[in-house]
Amino acid sequence: MTKDHIETHVLVESPEDSPVDLLQRATGLSRQRIKLAMTLGAVWITRGRNTQRLRRAKRVLRVGDEVHLYYDVKILAEIPPEPTLIADVGGYSVWRKPYGLRSQGSKWGDHCTVARWAERHLQPERPAFTVHRLDRAANGLILLAHTRTIAATLSDLFQKRAVEKRYQALVAGDFSVQPDPLRVEQAIDGREAVSEFSLQQVSTDGERSLVDVRIETGRKHQIRRHLAGLGHPVIGDRLYGEGGHDGVDLQLTARLLAFHCPVTDDRVEYRVASECLPISSPP
Repeated sequence: MTKDHIETHVLVESPEDSPVDLLQRATGLSRQRIKLAMTLGAVWITRGRNTQRLRRAKRVLRVGDEVHLYYDVKILAEIPPEPTLIADVGGYSVWRKPYGLRSQGSKWGDHCTVARWAERHLQPERPAFTVHRLDRAANGLILLAHTRTIAATLSDLFQKRAVEKRYQALVAGDFSVQPDPLRVEQAIDGREAVSEFSLQQVSTDGERSLVDVRIETGRKHQIRRHLAGLGHPVIGDRLYGEGGHDGVDLQLTARLLAFHCPVTDDRVEYRVASECLPISSPP
């Protein structure tokens, strides 16, 4: 354990103890650093069977509580890129997530997530619940719920495959050699995964193709893994591709979400333009 990377767990033995005092004695960190870690989501409290983030320095503790600190200087120093609000329906909101912003946090913090951004910037302020994920490296549309009821309803729509999800990807190679459309039913991590790809355009040199993507399931890295398996990795995919192309971001945009709105009881559709690079480089 170093001062830059600390994990500690402290049992509360007196109701007069404060979270900051306990963690300061256990780690030697300054009160200011501990309070910052709280704000950024790196402090947790366990009470009985319930564990949740602890953000308030003045939270009253009980004997038997356990306070946890997951402190990493590099993680806490990250500055989140700003998402764009597309729609605020009250019970849920729709955002355009930029490259690099996370869909969900970790025990080491949540300040670089779209949900935490929404909690801190939406007016009126309200809690935010993640109902589906979008790869950190990808960009595009993501939904956040703002009540537990709406979160459960939206999650149920995703589980029942009642949400239409479309993406656009710039991939390596000439995709015209594939059937159009091409339906891929290849399990991921032992679970059913279904993607459908339709060709939009091929570059004049045949080295890149723009494809439209529709998915019926939402497995981790599903689109990226299916395309890589076809021999057409997404441009900029450092995980399943060729290590990135000239340092460009992952060329994958979640461009459409359509579903039955649990607030208005109408079918709604949200779209954004793709952020994929031009299909051909200028001369």
